[in-house]
Amino acid sequence: MSDPVEGYAQAVIDVAQAEGVLEDVEDELFRLARTLEAHPDLMQGLSDPGVPADRRQAMVEELLTGKALPQTTSLVSFVVGSGQGRRIQEIIARVLDLAAEERNRVVAQVRVAVPLDDPTKTRLAQALGKATGKTVEVRATVDKSVIGGVWAKVGDEVIDGTIRNRLERFREGLHRST
Repeated sequence: MSDPVEGYAQAVIDVAQAEGVLEDVEDELFRLARTLEAHPDLMQGLSDPGVPADRRQAMVEELLTGKALPQTTSLVSFVVGSGQGRRIQEIIARVLDLAAEERNRVVAQVRVAVPLDDPTKTRLAQALGKATGKTVEVRATVDKSVIGGVWAKVGDEVIDGTIRNRLERFREGLHRST
C-alpha cells in the first residue's frame, strides 16, 4: 500500500503544474501551514473525524477564499474532505519538498524576527547552500520569539543562529564556569 502523504502531495503537484500555478500554490500552502501551526484549534477542526466532511470543507473555503487561488482552495478542500486533514501539514511539507525537487532545490524553512527583503533572502539562500552543500530555496516566516538572527531547517538539518540560542549557550557557559 502506498503512502497517502506521498500520493496526495504528488496529486497536488500534478494539478498545480498542469494548471500553471505551482509556484503560487506552493507559496499559499506554505502560508497555510504556518497558519495551522499558529492556530491548533483550526487544525483540530480540519482534522476532526467527528466534524462532517462538508463542514470541514466549508472551513477551508471560509479560510482561503479571497486569500488563495481557487486551485489552492480546491486542493486543500479535497484533502480535508477525504479525511486527510490530520495529515495536511505533512502533505504540505511534502508538496513543498517535491516542488523544490522539480527545480533541483531543497527548501529551507526559516524563522526570523522581521520580514526579509529579496536581496537578504538571496544572501541567506547562498549561505545556507554553502553550509549544506545544496541549492536552497528560502521560505521565511516571521517569528517574534527569534528576537534576532535566523533559525533554519533544511531537510533534517537545523541551523540555529538566533540571538535567543546564543544567549542560552552563553548562560549555560556561565553556569558551567561557576
